[in-house]
Amino acid sequence: MGQKCLGKIRSHYGRLSEKEKKIADYIMANPELIIHSTINELAEDLNVADATVFRFCKRIGFKGFQAMKIALASEIIKPIQQIHEEISEEDNEKTVAEKVFKSNIRALENTLEILNGSAVKTAVELLMQAKRVEFFGTGGSSVVALDAYHKFVRTGIKAFAFIDSHFQLMSASQLSKKDVAVVISHSGSNKDTIHILKTAKNNGAKTIGITGYPKSFIGQNVDVALFTSSEETEYRSEALSSRIGQLSLIDALYVNIMIQNKEKARRSLEKVREAISNTRM
Repeated sequence: MGQKCLGKIRSHYGRLSEKEKKIADYIMANPELIIHSTINELAEDLNVADATVFRFCKRIGFKGFQAMKIALASEIIKPIQQIHEEISEEDNEKTVAEKVFKSNIRALENTLEILNGSAVKTAVELLMQAKRVEFFGTGGSSVVALDAYHKFVRTGIKAFAFIDSHFQLMSASQLSKKDVAVVISHSGSNKDTIHILKTAKNNGAKTIGITGYPKSFIGQNVDVALFTSSEETEYRSEALSSRIGQLSLIDALYVNIMIQNKEKARRSLEKVREAISNTRM
């Protein structure tokens, strides 16, 4: 996938410093002007140091200002630009549906751009070696945790998930060094989820985090961190948009496990299908 500068800026925006957001806002508002500017001119216009602009470029995934300009130029010169369309009250039902689908597609593209292959590999290895895997998440993330359980119970790995945060905490207190806790939180700073993470770590369990904020407590304190990226709109929060990325990361882990654990997964699937079939007789 090619590097889309504006998409990278939007996907990293929530994790930028105030000065970096100032640079991001200026670039998104004046992309045509930026491709004809030097790093010194941009820094002077915004009253920031050249080094701040350079760090911003590195933060969003480019080697430097020139590399960012090249990506930006190739993006805005395209005949048909990918425009971030906001939903309007005047839109009809089909148009609203189309914009929601496009927003979900952007969330997936943005998440894919920041996906760390080595982190995925390590997460899969931890899950393969685990005696027991527990999925944790509160609020909206609890639904993602249950979806993860629904998938992973088919892999042959002992997987568990609970909706109630107190049940989750009690379950986390029973984990061991042979177990893995997968903690899901868009903000990475939910108090209940942090308490669950601390409890799992205190028991020696390996931890995998799925969050939208690398600098959050969860992003900084798990053994393996996987990050999502999404954009907020007037009618849908960033947290809601991130769910499609969270679900896709879970899917990616699940499919990797099914491929590498083929025979065990096959037997587990047969048991699941047989149990379901028996309920229909």
